[in-house]
Amino acid sequence: MTSRLINGLAGLCLLVLAACASGPQYKPQDIPNVPVVQDVKQVWSLALGPTPETLVPAMRPDQVIVANAAGDLQGIDLNAGRALWRLPLGERITAGVGSDGQRHAVVTSANELVVVQDAKVLWRYRLPAQSFTPPLVAGQRVFVLLADRAVLGFDGASGRLLWNQQRPGDPLVLKQVGVLMPVGDTLVAGLSGRLVGLNPTTGVLRWDAPIATPRGTNDLERLVDIVGPLSRQGDELCARAYQAQVGCINTVRGQIRWTRAANSDRGVHGNDQLVIGTEANGVVVAWQRSSGERAWQADRLRYRHLSAPLVTPKGIVVADSGGWAYLLSLTDGALLNRWKTDDTELAGYPQAFAGGFLLLNRSGRLAAYQFP
Repeated sequence: MTSRLINGLAGLCLLVLAACASGPQYKPQDIPNVPVVQDVKQVWSLALGPTPETLVPAMRPDQVIVANAAGDLQGIDLNAGRALWRLPLGERITAGVGSDGQRHAVVTSANELVVVQDAKVLWRYRLPAQSFTPPLVAGQRVFVLLADRAVLGFDGASGRLLWNQQRPGDPLVLKQVGVLMPVGDTLVAGLSGRLVGLNPTTGVLRWDAPIATPRGTNDLERLVDIVGPLSRQGDELCARAYQAQVGCINTVRGQIRWTRAANSDRGVHGNDQLVIGTEANGVVVAWQRSSGERAWQADRLRYRHLSAPLVTPKGIVVADSGGWAYLLSLTDGALLNRWKTDDTELAGYPQAFAGGFLLLNRSGRLAAYQFP
C-alpha cells in the first residue's frame, strides 16, 4: 500500500512519497460470478472529469455538490442526475466540497479557501498551509482543517477569520481526507491520533480523546492521523487512527468508550449495532458498537485495496481499486452482489442519500444507485 504524506517542517508543508507496505504483496483470488441476493439498480450517471481522492461530494437533501480537479464546481439534482448550476473556478481544487446547501467551500492548490453562493464566488482567503479535508460549512461559519494541524473558523458571509486553534503534532500528516464535523454545539476535528471537541464560536478546546497514541522510533512509525469517514450514532463517534486502532468516544464527556487494534488507512462506518471497517489486507471487519468486540470478519475480498465502507439497511457497500463495487451482508459479510463501476478506484468513499447511494470514481464518473 502506498500512502502520500505531508512533511510539515518550519511552517512549510513539503510533499513526499513513502511506501507503507507491510509484508509481501499477494494477488487476490478471482471471484466467480456472484449470485445476486440483493439487487442494486443504477438510476443515473454523469461524467465530471478526473477527480482526486480528496474531493468528496457534499450531500444535501435534494442535491449533491461536486468538484473536479480542473476547478469545476456544480450542484447535481439527486433525483434526476442533472446539473442545477455550474461554476468553473479555473483553478485546481485539492480539498472539498463543504456545503450547508447555500454556501459551498473548496480549497485550491494555491491554498486558497474559496466560498461560493448562488453560483458566484462570495469570498476567498489565502490559507497558511495546505488542506486535504473538505471545509465544514455550518452555523453561518466556515471551518478548515489544515495539514499543519491547525483548525480555522471564518465568518461565512464576510470571510473574516474568527479564530485559529493551532495544535502541536508529529512532523508527518496524511495527504487524505481527515475529520471535521459538527456534533451538537461542538466542532469535532481529528488531530494526530486524537478527536478533539472545540467551541465553534471561539475555538477553545472542550475535550481531547485519544483514539491512538504515536509510538515508534521514526516519524513514519509514529504517524496515527484520524482518517475519514467516521461513524456517528447520536452523541457517539467511532473513528479510525491510521494503521493503529479503531475506537468509539462519547462526545458529551469527551471520553473513550473502547479501542481495538486495526490496520488500515480507510475510515469506518456503521449503524446502531455495528462498526464496519476495511483492513489493509482487504478483510472486512465488524465490531460490536457497544463493546468493541469483534462480531465477524469477511475474507472474500482479501488482498484487494478497498474503499471505506458505507452501511445501509440493505447491506455494506465497498469498492476496490479496480473499479468493482460490492454489497456485503450485515449479518456475516457474505457477498450479496458485485458490479463494475469503471476501471478506477473511488474518490473519497460511498455516500448515502434518501433511497440510495453515490459512487464517485477518480475518472470523474458519478453514479447514483438504489435498492429496488
